[in-house]
Amino acid sequence: MATVLELLTLTTDYFAKKEIESPRLNAELLLSHVLDCKRLDLYLWYDKPVGEKEVTAYREAVRRRGLRVPLQYITGSTEFYGMKFKVNEHTLIPRPETELLVEHVVTFAKSMNASSILDIGTGSGNIAVTLAKELIDTRVTAIDVSDDAILMAKENAETYAVENPIIFRQVDIAAESVQLSDMYDIIVSNPPYVSMDEYQKLQKEVVEYEPKQAVTDFGDGLKFYKIISRLAAASLNAGGLLFFEMGYGQAADIQTILAGDGFAEVEIFKDYQGIERVIKGRKQ
Repeated sequence: MATVLELLTLTTDYFAKKEIESPRLNAELLLSHVLDCKRLDLYLWYDKPVGEKEVTAYREAVRRRGLRVPLQYITGSTEFYGMKFKVNEHTLIPRPETELLVEHVVTFAKSMNASSILDIGTGSGNIAVTLAKELIDTRVTAIDVSDDAILMAKENAETYAVENPIIFRQVDIAAESVQLSDMYDIIVSNPPYVSMDEYQKLQKEVVEYEPKQAVTDFGDGLKFYKIISRLAAASLNAGGLLFFEMGYGQAADIQTILAGDGFAEVEIFKDYQGIERVIKGRKQ
């Protein structure tokens, strides 16, 4: 029977040959998932034999990862804002950069005593659920074009049993006649902002497995900023705030879009790598 250390060593070498980033970390996370233990437990179990059933499950997980299936889709979850969110092929995998977006929304929501927030393009519900947990007196509504994404978001919301149930709706904001059905103090979105040119250069994990419509707008990357900015101008209460996550080099264009729709007090916030990542505008 193979031991924990033997499996980790073999898998690390295999992943390295497949040019998978952080091969040892991937091997450890997959094995801890299969063994239903903490990753740190593996260091105490190096000499522990692994049962045939677990080895079989681990080999299948390793095979899928070797095909570049995202680690998070194999384990079925990812960490975000200190919580574990379920994800599947219908939802974009939450990124650490989006935590910065949430941090700023929480800060401003508290300072203005926001009573209502809309999350556009909720995906797994990571933004909406986190806001509902952090702002227990604020009504949170979350919309997405995908019914499958909404189902996953609802499941994550139920897991964390937020105080005020989140209102989930299936809405296609790109539809010609779409209108938001309520007024809000804050609207937040992490829209599909990768241009089609940049999309072709992304990792195989993203291009082949994550939902394309959640990554790119199939154009210049600015389509949904224009749509959401226009909708927000009509659906924010006076003094309300619009927050976006954005990609590298998009800040100037998005600032122009916001100004064109009448937003003032535009602020840009950099992430920990110094990249302009979050933009905020206030409705006058």
